[in-house]
Amino acid sequence: MNVVIWARVSSREQAEGYSLDAQIRINRDKAEREGWTVIREFVIAESARRGAERIAFNEMYQWVKKNAKRLQIEAVLAHKLDRICRNMRDAVRMQELEDVCGVRMAFVDNEFGPGAAGALSFNVMAAISQYYSDNLRQEVRKGQDEKVRQGWMPCGVPYGYMNTDDRDEPIKPDPVKSKLVMRVFELYSQGGMTFDMIGKRLHEEGYIYRPSTPRMCIGSVS
Repeated sequence: MNVVIWARVSSREQAEGYSLDAQIRINRDKAEREGWTVIREFVIAESARRGAERIAFNEMYQWVKKNAKRLQIEAVLAHKLDRICRNMRDAVRMQELEDVCGVRMAFVDNEFGPGAAGALSFNVMAAISQYYSDNLRQEVRKGQDEKVRQGWMPCGVPYGYMNTDDRDEPIKPDPVKSKLVMRVFELYSQGGMTFDMIGKRLHEEGYIYRPSTPRMCIGSVS
């Protein structure tokens, strides 16, 4: 049987040690045990931008729908239901793949049986996934509102700044990163330099953007 793998973790789950690599491995192991052939893998590490996840889901849905017959795809494999269906809309679209293209959902956990009982279990779990997602979003927003009321930054500080313990001045310029930001503006104000050229110049001058990515890319400069 030919399958497509879908793997997703949120930034919060990554912080708690839930590895995306581990999830991919679990899915691959499942496919190997069952003798399934993995045609393609769709992997998303959600970084707090819902739009990125939605784009990835749509890409997977459209690709499977387009290639199901040609590549004889029979299933989309995920670790658990909440990895792929975070709301009822996603669940309906995945059910459409089965109805229209014959591509069912397969899981390492949360396998659902056939017939009405299996459909009921699936719908209940999909509804629970949506409730969890909606409730988590609500609680995060509540926490951010409370931080603002107390005078703190509701999220991460902009690049070039750092947090403080002073409620009257919750952030201040980072002594190292702020110099890089100021240098970006200096170079840009001179004119005649693209964002890529600015990133290259900063790298040549010894500025380090982040330890993991020393050189600033075009998006970081802009």
